[in-house]
Amino acid sequence: MAILVGVGASQKKDPQEAIEEAFSQASSGLSNNAPIFMTLFASPTVYDQQTLLKTLKSKAPNAVIIGCSTAGEITSTAGSLDSSVALMAIYSDTMKFIPGVGYNIHQDARQAGRGLGESILKTGGGKPKAGLILPDGLAGNGADVVRGVLDVLGQDFMLAGGAAGDDYLFKQTFEYLDDQALSGAVVGVGLYGDFSFGIGVRHGWIPIGIPRTATKSKGNILYELDHKPAIEFYEDHFGKDKSPIDKNEPLARLAITYPMGIPAPNKDGYLIRDPITVDDAGAITCAAEIPEGSEVYIMIGSKDEAIDAAADAANKALAAVSGKKVKAVFLFNCIARKKLLMSRKQEEIDTIRKVIGQDVPLIGFYTYGEQAPLGGEIITCSFHNETDVIFVLAE
Repeated sequence: MAILVGVGASQKKDPQEAIEEAFSQASSGLSNNAPIFMTLFASPTVYDQQTLLKTLKSKAPNAVIIGCSTAGEITSTAGSLDSSVALMAIYSDTMKFIPGVGYNIHQDARQAGRGLGESILKTGGGKPKAGLILPDGLAGNGADVVRGVLDVLGQDFMLAGGAAGDDYLFKQTFEYLDDQALSGAVVGVGLYGDFSFGIGVRHGWIPIGIPRTATKSKGNILYELDHKPAIEFYEDHFGKDKSPIDKNEPLARLAITYPMGIPAPNKDGYLIRDPITVDDAGAITCAAEIPEGSEVYIMIGSKDEAIDAAADAANKALAAVSGKKVKAVFLFNCIARKKLLMSRKQEEIDTIRKVIGQDVPLIGFYTYGEQAPLGGEIITCSFHNETDVIFVLAE
């Protein structure tokens, strides 16, 4: 009985050569066993996504493959990289990895989440113990995707994941399922069998100033705060002439270190909501919804707080497996954290590895949103921004 894990990375520019190198490295941890599951994260601006997947599938035709495009890649072997591919390969005789997919998030995000849950249930023959999901980070209301999964798999179902990225362009992301590169979809995998897992979640951002009330919103579009165009919230904080706002640029790129925050449903901290775009009327499209009636704050982060939050998330994930041997770590790390930490981004990764174990294989990417439990007294999963989500797999 075993769970064997290997990771690999490559910055070779040719997609076939990059997969060759990453697969060779990842396979070295499997003791000559063929992988049954692989996770691939890759830059969409450097690599042809379809070529990456077809090449990888040819290496292990019987393995389940999920993954996505990113805004940066992370492995325990290469650290925090850009313009690369990152690969984790797993062999186990105690686990099954059942893939699923939901389509057309832009049309109905909740139904896309349901589609993912239903496809996993149908193939798996029952409810999995846990799940990993990777939704399109730009297609629609990320919170509704999570709700759809929970509609099918239960409100107590534990999942973790990250929203796909596109190297900070905010135009189009890709979600991987076996040899297919999709867009506007959510892919995932249900985890079945004999294993343990833990999830840690923290962001470290704090509110500044006086909150405003969301007086008009629909889905992930925030129209008004205190009956005024939503964008005035930023203009009042920064001044119209100094505001980090340009309607010709994605708001997410400019205001990423000053997201909005709303009190979590369990009042245990704040859910972060990243602004993505602003229209001519001053309405802000966010990565997930801000319900009408919510108190809305502008949030700010510090480098030290962010790194401390990463350590806390790692400790929480480790505590959840009660001393069992950790075999793999999945890290879903918001692009905003990368932009905040800049030259200290590797310090965050090193801090997580110091807590969980330097020898434990780790894979991750910089996301456009994260999915994980809320924690506190209410244990249910939700959509996060600016957050470290750490999923540990243990025997």
